[in-house]
Amino acid sequence: MVPFRLEDPAMRQSILDTCWDGNDLLVLRDEQEIDRIPGRDIHRVILVCQGGDTPSNLRFAVIETTAEHVLLPATSGIAGRVYFERQSFWMQRPCIYWIDEARAPLPRRMLPGVWLLRRQVPGFVRLPHNELASVIDAWPVEGPQSWEQRKWARIVRNRMMPPAEGRKRPHS
Repeated sequence: MVPFRLEDPAMRQSILDTCWDGNDLLVLRDEQEIDRIPGRDIHRVILVCQGGDTPSNLRFAVIETTAEHVLLPATSGIAGRVYFERQSFWMQRPCIYWIDEARAPLPRRMLPGVWLLRRQVPGFVRLPHNELASVIDAWPVEGPQSWEQRKWARIVRNRMMPPAEGRKRPHS
């Protein structure tokens, strides 16, 4: 019998990550580049969140280019690339949109598995634009709005005082 080893490559799951290289967004698997998305080609980023819009609520992101859609799970680190990094890049390009996961259904083939074992978020995939465009066009997205803009809008909305109806004015 062969002893079990934690460092056994056959037992190790590959790690998906993202990072910036100049103005290009890289997709890495086990620290090896597997895809490159030039920043100039990014037309829209849709952040699909569950129950809120903070980085911890992100389930997956859809990056739309002229010819393709790239789906990235939250575990790829895409939240950090969009929420926190390259703020001036995102402010110059108002292309970040938001939607709650419940309102963003994907085709079943994007979520493989059987019933209870079905994957709940898509893995990394690059699809031709026409394969997903009609699905995404039906989503009621909000935006464009950067994370910073969205955060401040929420703060203002929560601080607004209720209308003064029914209150008596003090007499001078």
